[in-house]
Amino acid sequence: MLARQRIVQVVRTQPVRALSQGSSLNFFQKQRLPANTIVRFVPQQTAWVVERMGKFHRILPPGLAILLPVLDKIQYVQSLKESAVEIPSQSAITADNVTLEMDGVLYIRVVDAYKASYGVEDAEYAISQLAQTTMRSEIGQLSLDHVLKERQVLNHNITTAINEAAEDWGIQCLRYEIRDIHPPANVLEAMHRQVSAERSKRAEILDSEGHRQANINIAEGSKQSVILASEALKLEQVNMAAGEAEAILMRAQATAGGIREIAKAINETPGGKDAVALQVAQDYVKEFGKLAKESNTIVIPSGMGDMGSWMASGMSIYNNLSKTLTPDAAAKKLLEQK
Repeated sequence: MLARQRIVQVVRTQPVRALSQGSSLNFFQKQRLPANTIVRFVPQQTAWVVERMGKFHRILPPGLAILLPVLDKIQYVQSLKESAVEIPSQSAITADNVTLEMDGVLYIRVVDAYKASYGVEDAEYAISQLAQTTMRSEIGQLSLDHVLKERQVLNHNITTAINEAAEDWGIQCLRYEIRDIHPPANVLEAMHRQVSAERSKRAEILDSEGHRQANINIAEGSKQSVILASEALKLEQVNMAAGEAEAILMRAQATAGGIREIAKAINETPGGKDAVALQVAQDYVKEFGKLAKESNTIVIPSGMGDMGSWMASGMSIYNNLSKTLTPDAAAKKLLEQK
């Protein structure tokens, strides 16, 4: 059993060489090496490494190639196309001590067929191991949250580290892509709970924001309603004041016109003053009669039965007013008594 494992290990670590016609396989093309038939046609995007008497001689470009029989041998066939190398699943521990199972895909291309043939024995094994160790090293510097959030940065760092080491092998790493990340079951369950709690939190925040906005809208509506009502009341009061002022002005103008007409009539009409005196006496008697109806207490003049003396009292009132007031003022007093 041990001897069998030793044979498998030796076969895996030996370089790919053509010991006989069609006896070995190439790493990239996975095809048997072509035999030396003197005239050969090299396919496009393929580099054939030729050895002459066991020593590197030249690299055949695409197209027609002439080989010397027996002396020349096509030792390696390198594909210059981009190739995908699957990186098997492996364990890696993050900076916060979480074990992750990860696998990925590495995209590489041969840029120097000579280095790819003689710089490394097994390019696929070497590049695969380098990708795994680099990925574990990069993940060990990040926490779980950063690993999940910064996969693009992690891919870039791994690609840069692989290119620095694979430069001597004539291989260029174009990109590295992490395919799957499998955290432990308990961590995955905790992440699900965290996501659920975060969504519930956001839902409650949105609900509270909705209530807040609704209350603000109601308050703004009430504010606008009060403002509009106060403005309407103000406008109404202004209009009422303007109407009252206009009414007072019109009444004053009418009173002034009436006073002028009465004064004019008193002065210009013959017997006008006597008529006014008679009117004052009549009004005096009329108002005295109203006083008896509207009050429980009444002052009765001593000469109650002498109607002539009442009339004389009314006439004396007019005469006294006419002596102290102008005709216009007397007419105004007369209108006020009415």
